[in-house]
Amino acid sequence: MTASTTLKLPEKLKARVAQIAKESGRSPHGVMVEAIEREVDRTERYRQFVKDAQAADKAIDAGAKVYSAGEVHTWMERLARDGKAERPKALRK
Repeated sequence: MTASTTLKLPEKLKARVAQIAKESGRSPHGVMVEAIEREVDRTERYRQFVKDAQAADKAIDAGAKVYSAGEVHTWMERLARDGKAERPKALRK
């Protein structure tokens, strides 16, 4: 189900949206809905990223394992290349 809303756009932005819509064969409405959805998704992902980072920080403070960034990057490169690699050793347990 969709709900109706009104957007008041500056004339220059409205013209830019109309141009993109025309060039892409979409409606201005479709272009705006897609843009809003992308921004909402981006904001939600960013908020989750911050929550995850805060949780990781708390876990480290509580004694979680800590790894060298360089060793983790090397491990990930080996995984990508070979599909198998020994995990790096924790700096702190």
